[in-house]
Amino acid sequence: MARYLGSSCKHCRREGIKLMLKGVRCETAKCPVEKRERHLGPGQHGWRRGRKSDYAVRLREKQKVKRYYGLLEKQFMRYFQQASRRKGNTGQALLSLLERRLDNVVYKLNFAPSRKAARQLIAHGHVYLNGRKADIPDITVRIGDKITLKNNERSRKRVKQQLEANPSFTVQGWLQLDPEKPAATVVALPGREDVQLVVEEHLVVEACSR
Repeated sequence: MARYLGSSCKHCRREGIKLMLKGVRCETAKCPVEKRERHLGPGQHGWRRGRKSDYAVRLREKQKVKRYYGLLEKQFMRYFQQASRRKGNTGQALLSLLERRLDNVVYKLNFAPSRKAARQLIAHGHVYLNGRKADIPDITVRIGDKITLKNNERSRKRVKQQLEANPSFTVQGWLQLDPEKPAATVVALPGREDVQLVVEEHLVVEACSR
């Protein structure tokens, strides 16, 4: 599967906001977005952001969502096509589908420090969905799905270390976590308020509809 191998921080600097691509590190003084002026883009000298065209505004919102969830263009457009076939608001349906990706759910449960780390955890076979090994990060979870860990000490120790390292992490209401096992259940579908990224989804829809 194709994946981006470049600098994660470059994406945050390009969008001018924290996309939380490196987990806790993004909250420290090491974050490049904190160290540099936000109006400067990536590169040694940066460049000043001029007035954006309507196309540029829509493109930036689309790129922001893609990079936040760690998707490439073809993957993202597949989600958009699924969302456009559903009734109701296409933008909210798109964000709901992206929130329900297994790698995002594992991250939202604090089993991994970032979505990238969550994808690695899944790909290495540490995560089970409804009692079966789930090694595909883009599986879409449903209400009632149970997320557990592989039944060995290495898997449990790895996740428990992450839970202990970030005890103030708040699990959202659509997920029910049992930190002792550790295991979790999807008890509802994520709403618009559960999306922590600041984005205008109607602009994303307009960008994808061209």
